[in-house]
Amino acid sequence: MSSREHLPANSPPDEGDAFALSELLDGHPVATFVIDHEHTITHWNKACEHLLGWSTEAMIGTRNHGVAFYAHERQMLSDMIVSGDAAGLGAHRQSALIPGAYETEGFFENLGVGGHWLHFTAAPLRDGAGKVVGAIETMRDVTERRVAENALRRAHDNLEHLIEKRTAQLAEANERLEDDLRQRQIADAELRAKHLALTELNAKLSMAQEQLVQSEKLASIGQLAAGVAHEINNPIGYIFSNFGTLQSYLDQLFDMLHVYQDAESEASPETAARLAAMRKTLDLDFLRDDIPVLMSESKEGIARVRHIVQDLKDFSRVDANQEWVWANLHGGIDSTLNIVSNEVKYKADVVKQYGAIPDIECLPSQINQVIMNLVVNAAHAMSERRGTITLRSGTLGEPDSDAEQVWIEIADNGSGIPRENLTRIFDPFFTTKAVGKGTGLGLSLAYGIIQKHHGSIDVDSEIGRGTTFRIVLPVHQRTAASEENSP
Repeated sequence: MSSREHLPANSPPDEGDAFALSELLDGHPVATFVIDHEHTITHWNKACEHLLGWSTEAMIGTRNHGVAFYAHERQMLSDMIVSGDAAGLGAHRQSALIPGAYETEGFFENLGVGGHWLHFTAAPLRDGAGKVVGAIETMRDVTERRVAENALRRAHDNLEHLIEKRTAQLAEANERLEDDLRQRQIADAELRAKHLALTELNAKLSMAQEQLVQSEKLASIGQLAAGVAHEINNPIGYIFSNFGTLQSYLDQLFDMLHVYQDAESEASPETAARLAAMRKTLDLDFLRDDIPVLMSESKEGIARVRHIVQDLKDFSRVDANQEWVWANLHGGIDSTLNIVSNEVKYKADVVKQYGAIPDIECLPSQINQVIMNLVVNAAHAMSERRGTITLRSGTLGEPDSDAEQVWIEIADNGSGIPRENLTRIFDPFFTTKAVGKGTGLGLSLAYGIIQKHHGSIDVDSEIGRGTTFRIVLPVHQRTAASEENSP
């Protein structure tokens, strides 16, 4: 997009912009379609074709989008938005992220084998005057989540049934124990054992539930962060491109001004005087020196925004889909430090002392989460005096051979951890922070993630000296798993 083609937000696109929008939507993995103010389909991306089985050619220019989901024509969220149907929209949930957008979910038995659950989000498209000129609607397949929720609900019901059954058994045992003192002593011991087992089971269930909530929250934040980063990348790209074009135009203008300046001597005295007065009024020599500086600074600023956006995408790693991949830990650490910079920069200086380490087989987003928790905790441990957080890395193994393990240290010179708390810091819900300042799950989740990677995490701390966390991870997960399963 050139600097002359500025459009109001949500304005109806011209032919070139419509083509660009079609290209963008076709490359988007989320099923999306767009209708205009007459409810006519203007865009129907390939994800829609794949999900619903209706081709783009068959849908563009029609009003048959409702038929793609239901057995007969029926209003969609986008239709209600275009029609201004407040009553119809009132039956659905307003989006917490997009102004004027609405969300809903539904089950469609005619989609695929056994049907699918779809999550719909529809938002208005407005022209420069704010008038609704169309709507865009996306569909996300949430069948797996719905199935998981149903399975969790069934598991919860089964657990309640089991507890009721166990309670009935214990009541019956207590009635029998009243007749015989010896049997009562045996039953009491049995009861204590079962009570401890149930307490442990409840504790594990609570921890699993909290971890599930935390994991879902992190996944949602990661997905949102990746989406925001993607949306920011587009305008940053054409702004950066336009700056390059603008730089070329300015160079040409300055060349032309130089020619005009050389030609002043050949102009009439009256014209030469006017040109000299205008050059003095505009301070042309200053502009010629200052404009390139302004352009350079602006390009540096845009490049920094692009770098931050890339770090945001690297940190969220939504596209990794929680699969084991080979990753560079230093790149993940750098991205994480950039993300938490605002939390750290006012409290401590960050020092990197990286060693030479190989790529390792891991879940990068989870390792990034561990690093983030430890760095933020280190920043919170600083007193009023500004401190230092040092990150080190290296390898473990025989000299002159391929490393089998890598290690990372996060050290701070903050207040330190009391000795009596060192054995409890990895326990779920344990925190020394004030009420409302921490959940006590950060280090517990970090410990669980490192255990999942067949690694270890240790802590060394002293009051007044600071704290050092040391993480050791295997390079190959297959090797780590086989060693764990060996007799």
